[in-house]
Amino acid sequence: MRSNNETLKKENDIPNKKYLQISIKRIMDIILSSILIVLLLPLEIIIAISIKIDSKGPIIFRQERVGKDGNIFVIFKYRTMVNNADKLYNKEIDKESIDNFVFQDKDDPRVTKVGKFLRKTSLDELPQLFNVLIGNMSLIGPRPEIKDIADLYDDNQRRRLCMKPGISGLAQVNGRGNLELGETIKYDLKYIDEFNISLDIYIMFKTIAVVFKREGAY
Repeated sequence: MRSNNETLKKENDIPNKKYLQISIKRIMDIILSSILIVLLLPLEIIIAISIKIDSKGPIIFRQERVGKDGNIFVIFKYRTMVNNADKLYNKEIDKESIDNFVFQDKDDPRVTKVGKFLRKTSLDELPQLFNVLIGNMSLIGPRPEIKDIADLYDDNQRRRLCMKPGISGLAQVNGRGNLELGETIKYDLKYIDEFNISLDIYIMFKTIAVVFKREGAY
């Protein structure tokens, strides 16, 4: 991403500081994502059929995101918007307003009927279990950002990239879509600074509660 990636790795290399816990975290990712992919297969088939019936376009939405150490990867999600939605509307992003940026609109007209349900229940995130299994994401971690925003990070915000991004994280169980980007980044940096396996387990259980309450999901 930027030439300061080397600085990011040297000063904020969490794996070097907590190698054992990072290793345990990866083992948990592989085991849990594998189990969930198999157990949720019938639900995944129903979702895929529903998306195809509801609107034209692919079942899976693919988008480039910024991962650990600034590496670009392709994230998988169930498509919740009309096809080619990114060409219909693009939000303006600039460095001066990055802290106040809100990624999701509560009444985005591009969201399909099935898409609204998938977003409310967070079922649109299920394909990211394959990202976790592949190894470019974790079950818990900072949410993966789009490059346009990550390119605007200052040195402190860039620490968000020193761990693998997650399906859920500290920000997601403390407001999710209701948070402005500045607040989300603060939660992500707090998670990175305080990372341990116990914190991951706590976030996992709290994620279940938040999903059932449908808090901050649009």
